[in-house]
Amino acid sequence: MKLVIVESPTKTKSLSKYLGSGFEVMATMGHIRDLPKSKTGIEIKKEKEGFKFVPEYELSEGKAEIARKLQTAATKADKVILASDPDREGEAIAWHVAELLQEGKKGIKADKIERATFHSITKEAILEAIEKPRKIDMNLVDAQQARRMLDRIVGYHLSPVLWKKVRRGLSAGRVQSVAVRLVVEREREIEAFKPEEYWSIRVQIQDGKGEFWSDLVKINGKLAKIGNGEKAKEIETDLDKASYAVEKVERKERKLYPHPPFKTSTLQQAAANVLGWSAKKTMAVAQRLYEKGAITYHRTDSLHIVESAVATIREVIVKKFGPEYLPEKEIYYKTSGKVVAQEAHEGIRPTHVGEAEVHGEDVDRDEEKLYQLVWRRTISCQMKPAIVDQVVVWVLASSKEKYQLKAIGETYKFASWKKLYKLAEDVVLPVVTEGEKLEKKQITTEQKFTLAPARFNDASLIKELEKRGIGRPSTYAPTISTIIVRGYVERKEKRFFATQIGLTVTDFLMKNFSKEMEYDFTAKMEANLDEIATGERKWQEVLSEFYGPFEKTVETATKNAERVKMPVEKTGKACPLCSIGEVVIRTGRFGKFYSCSRFPECKYTAKLIEYVEGAVCPKDSGKIVVKRTHTGREFYGCENYPKCDYASWKKPKTPGEIEEPEKAS
Repeated sequence: MKLVIVESPTKTKSLSKYLGSGFEVMATMGHIRDLPKSKTGIEIKKEKEGFKFVPEYELSEGKAEIARKLQTAATKADKVILASDPDREGEAIAWHVAELLQEGKKGIKADKIERATFHSITKEAILEAIEKPRKIDMNLVDAQQARRMLDRIVGYHLSPVLWKKVRRGLSAGRVQSVAVRLVVEREREIEAFKPEEYWSIRVQIQDGKGEFWSDLVKINGKLAKIGNGEKAKEIETDLDKASYAVEKVERKERKLYPHPPFKTSTLQQAAANVLGWSAKKTMAVAQRLYEKGAITYHRTDSLHIVESAVATIREVIVKKFGPEYLPEKEIYYKTSGKVVAQEAHEGIRPTHVGEAEVHGEDVDRDEEKLYQLVWRRTISCQMKPAIVDQVVVWVLASSKEKYQLKAIGETYKFASWKKLYKLAEDVVLPVVTEGEKLEKKQITTEQKFTLAPARFNDASLIKELEKRGIGRPSTYAPTISTIIVRGYVERKEKRFFATQIGLTVTDFLMKNFSKEMEYDFTAKMEANLDEIATGERKWQEVLSEFYGPFEKTVETATKNAERVKMPVEKTGKACPLCSIGEVVIRTGRFGKFYSCSRFPECKYTAKLIEYVEGAVCPKDSGKIVVKRTHTGREFYGCENYPKCDYASWKKPKTPGEIEEPEKAS
């Protein structure tokens, strides 16, 4: 009998089905061992050449019974096959299980333990992996250990500085604090932004064959800059009297190439943009699809698709669309950046690419939506480019001044992969020739203002983190969740806002831990972890290089940093508990609340109810209030709860507000 150990019960069911008799499959239910929760759990020894780090691993909370069952089963098995996920986290879980099974007098020998990895939960992939086992890759384990200890060291050394200098209960993190910095800096850009007025002018023009709109681009050969209504009116009056003719017609053919297959970051971005999902939700749904055998492993930086899958995709394209949609040769996409050999698996694709829908009795709507997103991306990546005929018509309007107007038309000669997304929309201009006389039909002027930089959402924040080399595929979702739960950032209307505590803590860290808060420094640490994974660097050396300077910075900040006074919003009311302090509004992990200005000397706190102005409950016409889940996610409910159970993730529209159109999927 062979014992196969995985992380989740869902994988247990799948593997049991494919492996059959002769195998027993058990689950660890996640991490079996970890650093302790109640203390740092890392012994740091000063040595001649630096520091040595000794982790104190212990059984994860609630895992004693699971550990006992695994140890008992292992002693009875002929072989133990560790089949946790095919990434650093999975490799570390496998190593921890191996260490656990070898403990004590009844522990099994190391040569009885094997490692098997598969990147899709299909019968073929699983049987092949079981037949070709390998040893645990300690480079991957060490890379995960180094990340875990780095994050623990930063958290446990930096957080007490914040308690002493800012406010008790705060926390800091190696990646999370840098992610908050991005949001804070964007917040400051928005605050500092001063909108500038400008006016756009459009002219509807017609000839004998049709009509089209054109935009004013240049005046007397210079870019048209219209800064006020008076100038716009003056130009409108002149254009009203002008004579119009076609100045020139430019034609060119454009090729629009399909996107590469999904990797973790682009899947999260697409799900945020198309489905409006958080990164956390995307990864949770992707995990379910992976464990059900519907898609390949979803934590990956790779864009590669295996030859057999590419061949099947090409067959699907011919069958569903026709041979004219198929490129002459297969398309293979190059993965950028360092790829670790054991992690060089595929991009994210359906395991059975010929199936446009995910099958199974327990498939939910979210799984269907994400699967469709993955399927379309996978099929489209092997299709010919779409071909667009673009026509640019330049119109010359002559009056007191010479005005150049521009109209752009696009016609799809070949929609190709755009058909999958229903995005091939033509903008047709009438056929005109140079020198042809035209007639003005109407003129519109519109006042506009330059826009501040857009706030980050899940998609754009992940894109920015990836661009700067901060974090890994497996860390984007938990990083975003952490900064929201800890109250440094709020997600409102799917956009991120820096809270007052987020602004204050970031300012303190930038002043006292400037090196650790640098984007390049954080990216370099990420590169160091990659080099540990490839065997190019030793994990103890990387930790030691970081810890020496960091320890000194912590000591300096603890001694010399000025205590920060948290700005708070005053209410003008005396504290009902102590009568000495004033009731102020503070921001915590669950939003705003009332507190005494003398905190922590006075412990008075009270709920602060945030109303959505003008919105009423559709059930009982009560006022709508803003609420938050225990993870900090914002939702909307009726003030009359629990009598009224109305709740919605979407902000209710107030009278006069227009519903936003649905995005194409």
